[in-house]
Amino acid sequence: MGRHSLPDGSAAERTGARSGTRRRTLVLSTALVLAVVAGSVVALGSGLLPFGGPCDGESARLDVAASPDIAPALEAVAKTAREDATRTDGRCLDVRITARAAGDVADAFGQRPVNPEFQVWIPDSSLWVDRVDAERGTPLTAASTIASSPIALGAVPRTAGALGWPGKTYTWTKLIRTPTSGDAPRLGVADPARSATGLLALDRIGAAHAKDTRDSGEAGTRTAATAKLLHQRIADSDGQALATLPRDGSGAEQGNPRRNQALLLSEQAAYAHNAAAGGGPRLDLFYPQDGTARLDYPYTLVDDVEMSPEQTRAASRFMTLLGEADGQRTLRRHGFRAGNGAADPKVVTAAGGRAPQPYAAAPADPPTVKELQAVMGRWTVTVQNVRLTTVVDATASMGSPVPGGDGRSRMDLTKHSLLQALATFTPEDEIGLWKFATFLEGGKDYVELSPTGRLGDRDPAGGTHRDALTAAFDSLAPVPRSGGGLYDTTLAAYREARDTYTGGKLNSLVIVTDGANGDAGLGLDALVGKIKELADPKRPVPVIALAIGPAADTAALDRIAAPTGGSAHRVGDPSQLHQVFLKALMTAGGKGPR
Repeated sequence: MGRHSLPDGSAAERTGARSGTRRRTLVLSTALVLAVVAGSVVALGSGLLPFGGPCDGESARLDVAASPDIAPALEAVAKTAREDATRTDGRCLDVRITARAAGDVADAFGQRPVNPEFQVWIPDSSLWVDRVDAERGTPLTAASTIASSPIALGAVPRTAGALGWPGKTYTWTKLIRTPTSGDAPRLGVADPARSATGLLALDRIGAAHAKDTRDSGEAGTRTAATAKLLHQRIADSDGQALATLPRDGSGAEQGNPRRNQALLLSEQAAYAHNAAAGGGPRLDLFYPQDGTARLDYPYTLVDDVEMSPEQTRAASRFMTLLGEADGQRTLRRHGFRAGNGAADPKVVTAAGGRAPQPYAAAPADPPTVKELQAVMGRWTVTVQNVRLTTVVDATASMGSPVPGGDGRSRMDLTKHSLLQALATFTPEDEIGLWKFATFLEGGKDYVELSPTGRLGDRDPAGGTHRDALTAAFDSLAPVPRSGGGLYDTTLAAYREARDTYTGGKLNSLVIVTDGANGDAGLGLDALVGKIKELADPKRPVPVIALAIGPAADTAALDRIAAPTGGSAHRVGDPSQLHQVFLKALMTAGGKGPR
């Protein structure tokens, strides 16, 4: 993600940048420079000076959407430009800043078509730009990293002192689980699904667990446990997380269980909090020894192909102002570091950092898009409830014995594996079960064995839905001399799952099959066309197709899953079905809630 550099070279390119994006940045920077030169020639030829003089004529308007934390600093630079009559194309530069949460903008840009209201977007992290790129949404071109801020753990003085601040330093894993006076400090964080700070911190925690254990299963278990702990005190946004800190310095509020004693936050957020603390306690910062993540504030052009030459030159002019000495001083006055991440002692001190805390250490390498999707998937599956409709193939071929399976059939191993997966879900999760084979119920090839419902709900007899679902799984058996029905069943189940969509949960349709369609009814092209008509980005129901056995038609399953944002997976060993299923569910969850 860190792929940008300021045009004047005052900020070095971020560690871990990818070569393909470096080339794009270089081409863009060259184009912007040429645009500025061309604009200057036009202005001089028209008798208009490029700089100085009162703004009494036409202005060059540039609309910028920016993350709320950096918007005030950008507005200060834009205001100075207006007051100084800074010009582009011989016209006064008029930059209008709108504070917009990065996640909201990314959601809008991830869908086509979009008619952006602004020409430049400055989110708090490149991860949002990368997410839009991965979704093939609105074309974005990141040109420069204008500022940065490392992510740390901020604690109120009493908690920080108990943790040994500033002399004692910690790794990520020890910092998260270290007790304070025998009890863990109340630690808050912004929702990783909506906050770059929360997501990048969770990624670093997961990476630290992986390094500590060198066992992916154990690392995943520890990360899931940490995620559950963090979720207990989650806030919707970075601003709301800061609002959970004590409001006064008397110490009385530290005993209030609704108040957090520590937060995972950016250095800049701590700087702003300390500057505006008033009577409230300031924060002291711990910087993890094993490399922190950082926010990188990419200066991003929105669909630059559609921008006019005047807009392109105005965008370049404002980017240059932000990279110049005055612009960088303004950003530092608001608590930001330079784009290359170099620590500024005054900023660090005001934010709550002090040696020997490793505040000047280089950050960890940035995670890739796939790594962040995996982190988001683990978070979603761990802490966000799910609504799953499971469809299982009950055709005769599911009775085939599995080589090396001690005589057990595909159905035997599939049932066992699905029951293992069922045990991992909470009472708040909603799960249902269908099966299919030819002519199961009248003229239909499918039957609903257990409706999709909350596992913790109880029936009149006192049993839970989990109990009923377990019995339904146990009842699964191959239907002799049967086959087909996959496409008709998939359409019916998908329509039902979409019509009963539940907001705030990961909704999905899970299909387990060992064969092809084998039915003269609905064809593949017709099914895919109907799925495309039903799919709704605002109510996503990804299809997860699990193909077991050599006869399973994975190519067809890929086509079925693609329009829904889902995926198809071949499962060589049915006993491992639950592992493939949970991994696929994490991938679907990694795309984030909509």
